[in-house]
Amino acid sequence: MSNDEKIKVLIVDDIAETRENIRKLLQFELDFEIVGAARNGAEGIELAKELQPDVILMDINMPDIDGITATETIRSEVPNSQIVILTVQADPNYMRRAMLAGARDFLTKPPSVDEMIGAIRRAGELAHEERSRTKTAFVVKPGNGSMPAGPQKAGKVISVYSPKGGVGSTTLAVNLSVALHREESPVVLVDGNMEFGDVTVFLNQQAKNSIVDLAPRADELDPEVIEEVTMLHQESGIKVLAAPSRPEFAESVSGNQFARVLDFLRHFFSYIVVDCSSSLTDVTLATIDSSDLIILLTTQEIPAIKDARLFLDLLQPLKISRDRVLFVMNKYDKRIGIKPEKVSENFKQEVKVVIPFEEKVVLPSINRGIPFMTGEKAKAITRSFLSLSEVVRKRLAAEKERIAVDIPAKVRVGSR
Repeated sequence: MSNDEKIKVLIVDDIAETRENIRKLLQFELDFEIVGAARNGAEGIELAKELQPDVILMDINMPDIDGITATETIRSEVPNSQIVILTVQADPNYMRRAMLAGARDFLTKPPSVDEMIGAIRRAGELAHEERSRTKTAFVVKPGNGSMPAGPQKAGKVISVYSPKGGVGSTTLAVNLSVALHREESPVVLVDGNMEFGDVTVFLNQQAKNSIVDLAPRADELDPEVIEEVTMLHQESGIKVLAAPSRPEFAESVSGNQFARVLDFLRHFFSYIVVDCSSSLTDVTLATIDSSDLIILLTTQEIPAIKDARLFLDLLQPLKISRDRVLFVMNKYDKRIGIKPEKVSENFKQEVKVVIPFEEKVVLPSINRGIPFMTGEKAKAITRSFLSLSEVVRKRLAAEKERIAVDIPAKVRVGSR
């Protein structure tokens, strides 16, 4: 067996005895190659980038950067490496967090030898498949609706969310997608409302396929499948991944599957915009957890403001930084006394963008299924969406630069 065919394994554990025991167990497998061992999460991140292993055996409880945080960073920096979590924690919450961070498998210590070897082989096969895919170049002919040339750098997931229904989340997700889309930065709009998604209605399209067709194959996706299931909105150029056609199909899509689909889409689109359900379902939570930017939408209505405040308070137990939130006020009416500045002050979260109330523009756009951002850009609401798209671009670009600069600091101080 050639070295290229072997499964390259990196061991990350803070206990020297554990690292050595695992190494001894795996050395007898002829299709495995132990390429390195890391003593902590920070060292694991650096070795993963340097060695590009197929599989990383990752402990969770480590003194500097924990295994889940390290997993999330590695999946972003070395997307083809598959991670198998090894931990003494059998808590389902740990499993959920690990999977959302991008782990391929989760094993409780001490695993049986067969169990560990089987998990490594499955993850290794997936890593080899993904590396093979990334060597393929996909041809794009302008206007033919094919997949963007790939693989690209990791795209950014943007979730559009409001805990209060009826505040215009779908309108914002659809028109923001149109505003963000450029030939050099393609956009896919994903309907994350599994029961009552309306994205296709807002675009006057009928979907033959939906997320239901991708979810069962979340671990074995390829560009051809994505091309087949998504549809092109001709007027804007964006791609669309529809919600299930019937509410009863919603249960067939798990949060973990949905997160894996989003992660795969990162390879081919610069921006993945997700229109989230207002209910905190597993799919919504998985989307928010996977997002690089969370657009939190409110209006001047007291219930919407109250619910936005509750969501902001929920971020801390979810271990999501407020820095990932872009607070937007929609349907703003100057005649109403509740001002964005006051809400910003009370929430200690700045309302970054204010979108004016223009019912005469929005309602006909929805009823005709024609996003107003495909028309003239002189109206106040379209100008506000252009401003929003620029804020989004700059925020994500700044975050990318911050992460690049901050990674050495994480190695030093062990904080996220």
